[in-house]
Amino acid sequence: MLDKDELQFIESKLEFWEKLTETEKELAHQNMAKVSYPKGFNLHSSESECLGVLLVKTGELRAYILSEEGKEVTLYRLMPGEFCLFSASCVINSITFDVHVDAEVDTDAYLLNIGAFSKLCKQNIYVENSTYKKMLERFSDVMWSMEQILFLSFDKRLAIFLLDEIAKSNCLEINLTQDQIAKYVGSAREVVSRMLKVFQTDGILEQSRGTIKIINKNKLKELVR
Repeated sequence: MLDKDELQFIESKLEFWEKLTETEKELAHQNMAKVSYPKGFNLHSSESECLGVLLVKTGELRAYILSEEGKEVTLYRLMPGEFCLFSASCVINSITFDVHVDAEVDTDAYLLNIGAFSKLCKQNIYVENSTYKKMLERFSDVMWSMEQILFLSFDKRLAIFLLDEIAKSNCLEINLTQDQIAKYVGSAREVVSRMLKVFQTDGILEQSRGTIKIINKNKLKELVR
């Protein structure tokens, strides 16, 4: 059973909470649990059963699609305070493609199980509307990722990614491997490696094992103009 502080945190993130009846709130409380996933754990795929709605407490989740050849294309990443709805995709009939969700680092989350979530969606229009609103926001992220892959040159894509990373952490050091970056930007590690070397030669960044340090942020910004 979750404690009072945990329940208040979850309730503050649920837009529809105040629209629930007391019975529905009790149903949600009784069907929420804290879950933990180790780094690299695949918590959702085409073969797995629906879990329900996940709210990230600490850590990070990554949603991606996988080609027949095994190439991964990252759709978006979920940070603390954000919801994963693809783990409840069996309730959302409009999702007709397979999405995988992995824990990028050790991750703690809160889970509203699929039975309770499905019941709330069916009997409360505010829950259903909020769910589709969140899905539309996520599909906007998906379309942005696809637009980058299809229409932007790779140097711009990589520059945008690096700028986003330092903005998120408010730090000029990025602690990611070239393999991780390749997954995030939908490319091959060799392509990422070559472009990072170009950026390094141009005085934009410095590299060490598993770390990239941006030394000329303005020059990096110029690449995306």
